[in-house]
Amino acid sequence: MKLQGCRTLLTGAGSGIGRCLAKELGARGARLVLVGRNSGNLAAIADEINSAGGSAVAITHDLGIPGNHARLAERTRTLLGGIDLLINNAGVSSFGEYALETPEDIGNLINTNITAPLLLTRAVLPGMLDAGGGHIVNIGSILGSIGLPHFAAYSASKFALRGFSEALRRELAGTGIGVTYAAPRTTRTAINSDTLYKLSAANGAAVDEPSTVASAIIEAIVNDRNEIYIGWPEKLAVRLNAVLPRLITLATGKQTDAARNLLRSSRH
Repeated sequence: MKLQGCRTLLTGAGSGIGRCLAKELGARGARLVLVGRNSGNLAAIADEINSAGGSAVAITHDLGIPGNHARLAERTRTLLGGIDLLINNAGVSSFGEYALETPEDIGNLINTNITAPLLLTRAVLPGMLDAGGGHIVNIGSILGSIGLPHFAAYSASKFALRGFSEALRRELAGTGIGVTYAAPRTTRTAINSDTLYKLSAANGAAVDEPSTVASAIIEAIVNDRNEIYIGWPEKLAVRLNAVLPRLITLATGKQTDAARNLLRSSRH
């Protein structure tokens, strides 16, 4: 997909991976509508892009609240004259003992990570179908292929997003609309807790910078990739979990104990 002049709707654009995506897309000539909950962060990144000669408009919007997705898509079409690229990047994480998660937290996670991408995609698809082309990118996670302990709700949401991406891609075959599913491993962003970073360090697991992840996602868009899994040995673990899940279960045993101890110590 060509990014020069590409009319792009990017969610979760105010920080982390989304902020880095916005900056690189802007530098490559995409015309951007940036969506997020923090108006100050959004305005700052939009100003930065515009000052560098790019094109970006900020819209403050909470995707965790159902009902406004069609309005957001329509406002974006009005601002840009259409939508060529939708990047469903906004998301929330959840690391902890599932028995202690509140119904409110679970509901917010599902609304943000699943309901919003589905409804926003539904809102932009008619225009893409009429135009005979477009691209949808869903930012998932390695944990959308491997269900790890203490990530039960989060993994459930990313498994669902991966399945949605696969099914929609097959449904849209021959329409000129591509669907990319991107699965980063742990990335240094504000949605992760200090306890999670401590666990990563204890296990010797790599933590990627958001700029590295954003660059990999953009290359996947440019090259019309169906899927991209970021990080090694996580890519290998995804394949092993698909054919020999028992090996991954055995490998996560010590990690489970370490996570449990860290979570319990953090409560005291």
